[in-house]
Amino acid sequence: MPSAELEKAHYLLHENKIGNKGYVEFLNKAILPTLPYLRAGMRGLDFGCGPGPTLSVLLRNRGFVMDDYDPFFFPELKTAQAYDFVFATECFEHFFAPATEVHRIRQLLKPNGTLTVMTAHWQEPSDLPAWYYARDPTHVAFYHRHTFDWIARHYGFEIVYTDNNRVIILRKHQPENKSKL
Repeated sequence: MPSAELEKAHYLLHENKIGNKGYVEFLNKAILPTLPYLRAGMRGLDFGCGPGPTLSVLLRNRGFVMDDYDPFFFPELKTAQAYDFVFATECFEHFFAPATEVHRIRQLLKPNGTLTVMTAHWQEPSDLPAWYYARDPTHVAFYHRHTFDWIARHYGFEIVYTDNNRVIILRKHQPENKSKL
């Protein structure tokens, strides 16, 4: 596992900025399928936004209220804030403690809130040693489509969309009303 300093230095090498047309097109692969689940004015969070928040800018331009969080670059997470939606694009693979992070994200979401995850899914175990995604030293957790089935069941989500490759959209279940009449 890389040190925090090496990890941050690696992220600073990326050209993930609003002016990078290719990066904007890449993010739109997560944004466009999510839009039918959102309404203008909703509040969202870009979880793991990196040094140059881009997704939040794109969504603000579409009428959404956005916050940014990144443990290295925007470490102030508004834990008292409940979000209508959270985007976690290209960050799940960086989670040293995925269960902790998924739980934290779930706690940030309102009931029926939407979580959009963008991370490459592995397909066959035999492909893992040569897979480009696994060769990035900052990628420490990898997901299969079935992993998200388990996450949905275990953390109280419903999968509402997947491209079966990189983008998956989950909706947080409404809490059950346990009161008896």
